[in-house]
Amino acid sequence: MNFAVLSFAVLFCGSTLAHDGGNITERERSTEALSCFPVHDLLIQFGALTEKVKAMETRMQESEKQILELTKKEKPEVIFSAVAGRGNTDFGPFNTDITLIFRRVITNVGNAYSQSTGVFVAPVAGVYYFTIFFHAGGEHAGMLLLFKNQELMVMTHDHKTKHDNGGNDPADNGGNAVFLQLQRGDQVYVRMPANSYVWGSDFHTTFSGFLVTEM
Repeated sequence: MNFAVLSFAVLFCGSTLAHDGGNITERERSTEALSCFPVHDLLIQFGALTEKVKAMETRMQESEKQILELTKKEKPEVIFSAVAGRGNTDFGPFNTDITLIFRRVITNVGNAYSQSTGVFVAPVAGVYYFTIFFHAGGEHAGMLLLFKNQELMVMTHDHKTKHDNGGNDPADNGGNAVFLQLQRGDQVYVRMPANSYVWGSDFHTTFSGFLVTEM
């Protein structure tokens, strides 16, 4: 497009100078020629500027792609899921509150969950999603409490079955879930209150979580 405009301007100036060439003086011809040269120079400068702008746009697009790729590479992956026990081992009832340790780790991407302490430690600040589920019998109450540091966030609870009233409830289940905004180093863990219990087989009673978005 710029070369077309430039060519038109050159042809226009040439035709102007050539038209009625015998009817204008040499001084008039020089004056008319000089009036064409600034337009010619301006078009050349405009074309050069346009090419520079295109080159800058290309570099900016490449830089944006590189930034996006680096962001994707640097984004931490944090996902875990663990089960309360190995084999058919019940937990509780105890005469005091305990931190329930989910020892059979199914997934632990990022290694933020410790199977020796039962505590999840946030590796980065962000919003996380956690779930807790339990399975138990009706002889005792079943209860799990999800804590962030020292603060209770959510809980799940099922009462003891009243067999003396003719109830027939051989198994109980409960669960809950929550989004938590955590700072780096915040701890999330599950407590089981005194006088409650859960089944701790390889497949029941789970604690899971993952990083939704970094902040």
